[in-house]
Amino acid sequence: MLVDFAYIGIGAVTGACARYQIGNIVNRKIAEAHPRFAYYSGWHTAGINILGSFVLGSLAGIPTITDAAANDSRGITARQRLTCGVGFCGSFTTFSTFSVDIVAMLNKGEVARALSYACVNNVGGVCAAFAGFSMARKVLSKLK
Repeated sequence: MLVDFAYIGIGAVTGACARYQIGNIVNRKIAEAHPRFAYYSGWHTAGINILGSFVLGSLAGIPTITDAAANDSRGITARQRLTCGVGFCGSFTTFSTFSVDIVAMLNKGEVARALSYACVNNVGGVCAAFAGFSMARKVLSKLK
C-alpha cells in the first residue's frame, strides 16, 4: 500500500507542477499580448481540464495488465494507472480552481463569461474523455 502511495505521489507532483507551469506560461503570454486578450485570462484552467479529461479517458480505454506482462504494449499495469490516472490527472486537473474562477466571474457581473466558461469546461471535458477513450481503444485494436 505504501508503494502505491509513492507512485500516486510521483504522479501528483508531476501533474501539479505541469498545471502550475502551464498557468504561468499562458498568463505571461496573455499579459504580453494585446489588451483585448485579457478576457481569456484564467481560461487555461478549462484547457487543462479538457486535456486532463482526454488523458484520463485514454487511460480508461487501455486495459490493465499484470506486472509480469509489463513489456506488452497493449496495456498498463495497475501502478502505472495509479501514477498517471489518480496521481497525475488528479492533480493536473482541478475542479476547485474551476469553481473559484466561476465565482470570480459572477462576482464581477460577467454572467455570460461564466456560463460560457462552464459550458466549454464541462462539455469539452466530456468530449475529450470520450475522444481519448475511443482513440486508445482504436490504437490498441490495431496492435493485436
